[in-house]
Amino acid sequence: MERLQVTEQRVTMTFADGIADVRLARPDKMNALDPAMFAAIAQTIDTLAALPGLRAVILSGEGRAFCAGLDMASMAGGGSGLDLGARSHGEANLFQQVAWGWRTLPVPVIAAVHGIAFGGGFQILSGADIRIIAPDTRCAIMEMKWGIVPDMAGFALWRTTVRDDVLRELTYTAREFDAAEALALGFVTRLADDPHAEAMALARAIAGRNPEAIRAAKRLANLSADAAAGPILVAESAEQAKLMRSPNQMEAVMANMQKRAPTFAD
Repeated sequence: MERLQVTEQRVTMTFADGIADVRLARPDKMNALDPAMFAAIAQTIDTLAALPGLRAVILSGEGRAFCAGLDMASMAGGGSGLDLGARSHGEANLFQQVAWGWRTLPVPVIAAVHGIAFGGGFQILSGADIRIIAPDTRCAIMEMKWGIVPDMAGFALWRTTVRDDVLRELTYTAREFDAAEALALGFVTRLADDPHAEAMALARAIAGRNPEAIRAAKRLANLSADAAAGPILVAESAEQAKLMRSPNQMEAVMANMQKRAPTFAD
């Protein structure tokens, strides 16, 4: 098992059996986002994008919370001087990248959330493909409390998960809501008493599937948020044509027929 420490120890990552276990690691501040945390998360996403053999990612927070949002004291002290207009990470700026970047990774990302997910923290969990949350987690789209708007890719991510009027109400009021409401509204996938254990079991299941097909499925899922039906249908056909009779696809067939675990090449 490989263990990496990233930028001022704000993020840790272990990597084994194709699964990256990524943890926000500022527990004394409930993983609040300061400039070093923004840099660490962006660096971690870059590392994962280039990591050979990666099959799935688990994203969680150490300590009492997933992420309490912006560390307002550190940002007010000069951390907010970044150029919001600069597209430093493709279509995103640095603030947006720490949430949007999970969506652009080629493999599935599973958020395991507990404690608190406020503001920027709620946007970060929204970047995951699948979001598993503890029943007692407190959630909020908190930015309006501070007189600002969500600007960490939340609106781009939430358009596929929650109704427009619901999103407007929660954004305008900044009110807190619990995990059960988050599930009912569509923000999260399911509740679990031990989100990290559930996420690990799911990651292992994903890691046992054809990695080329999993990546193709994520590309199609991402495309479906923006494209018209025609381009989606063409993309489906193109992805399938590349998969059919490829070595990993044939291995999936043979493993099923022989009732054994498959052995896939990355």
